[in-house]
Amino acid sequence: MKNWMIYGANGYSGDLIARYAKEKGFKPIIAGRNENEILALAHELSLESLVFDLANINTITENIKNVDVVIHCAGPFSQTAESMIKACLQSKTHYLDITGEIEVFELAKSYDKKAQEAGIVICPGVGFDVIPTDCLASQLKTLMPDATHLALGFDSKSGFSPGTAKTSVEGLSIGGRVRKEGDIIQVPLAYKTRKIDFGNGEKLAMTIPWGDVSTAYFTTNIPNIEVYIPASPNLVKKLKRMNYFKPVLGLKFVQNFLKKRIDKTVKGPSEETRAKLNTYLWGEVINAKGESKELRLETSNGYTLTMTGGLKMVEHALETEKAGYYTPSTLVNDQLLKEIES
Repeated sequence: MKNWMIYGANGYSGDLIARYAKEKGFKPIIAGRNENEILALAHELSLESLVFDLANINTITENIKNVDVVIHCAGPFSQTAESMIKACLQSKTHYLDITGEIEVFELAKSYDKKAQEAGIVICPGVGFDVIPTDCLASQLKTLMPDATHLALGFDSKSGFSPGTAKTSVEGLSIGGRVRKEGDIIQVPLAYKTRKIDFGNGEKLAMTIPWGDVSTAYFTTNIPNIEVYIPASPNLVKKLKRMNYFKPVLGLKFVQNFLKKRIDKTVKGPSEETRAKLNTYLWGEVINAKGESKELRLETSNGYTLTMTGGLKMVEHALETEKAGYYTPSTLVNDQLLKEIES
C-alpha cells in the first residue's frame, strides 16, 4: 500500500486537505513542525503523524523515506520548498506543493534533470495556484497554436489565508512580474491596468506577479505572459505609490512586524464564506497578426479548489510513471479542472 504525507497539515490549506482526504476515505500521514497542533489534528482524524522541521535535509529524508508522495503545504515556500525538494530527491518521493510564488516555480523547474534521474515528479502549484489558470492557458494554446501573447486573470473575493497573506507581504518589496519575450522581468506594482470581463461584468484590473508568469510558459511556450485581478482605482493608486517604498518594505523588521500582525488578525475564510464565493477565470491569447481568442471559466472558491485539487493531484502522483518537473496540466491534462469539479 502506498503512503502519502501532508506536510504543514496544521496550516489553513493543509488542514482543509487533511479533513477532506479523511472524509474521502484516505489515510495520509499528518506532519509538520508544530507538535501540539499536529498531534491534536492527527488524534482528531485518527491518522498517523510525524513531527519534524525542515532545518536539516537528512532529517527530512529520514522522515519521508517510506512516503511515496509529499504534498507540501507549509509556506512561505520561498523559505521551505528547497529543503523539502532536496529531501524528496534523496528519498525518491514525488513532490507536490500549493505555492503561488514565481521564484519557487523557477526553483522547482531547475531540479527537472535531477528529478528525472531520481524517477520522481516535482509538481508545484497543485492548488488554486495554479491548477485552473494552468488548464486555461493550455486550452488557449490549443485554440491558437501560434499565440505570442497570453493574458490570464481571475476574480475571487474569498480573502487570504495566513500563509497567502505572508507571501503577499514578502512580494511587496519585490514588485510585479511579467514575462516578456521569454524572460521573467521585474516591473512596478500595478504595472499595467485594463478593463476585463472575467465572466461577471467588466471591471478595472491590474497585473500581479502570479505563478503563471512562470508555469504558463512551461505549459504553452508562449513568450509574453501577464496575469490580472480586479482592482479599484484607489487600490491601483496606493500600489503605484508603494513602488517608492519597496526598499523599506523589504527590511527584515518591517517584514516581521507585518507578518506578526497577520498571525494575530488573519484566519482564512470560513466554510460558509467559501461556499458562497465562486471564482471567475478569464484568458486571452493574441498572435502576431493581432488575432485574438478568449475563454472564461467559473470554478469553486480558491481555497476549496486547493482542497479538492490538491487531493486529486496526490491521486495522480501516486499512479504516475512520469518523472521530472511538471505543471498540473502537463502532469495530467488541461481537462483536469473538470475532473476535479465533477
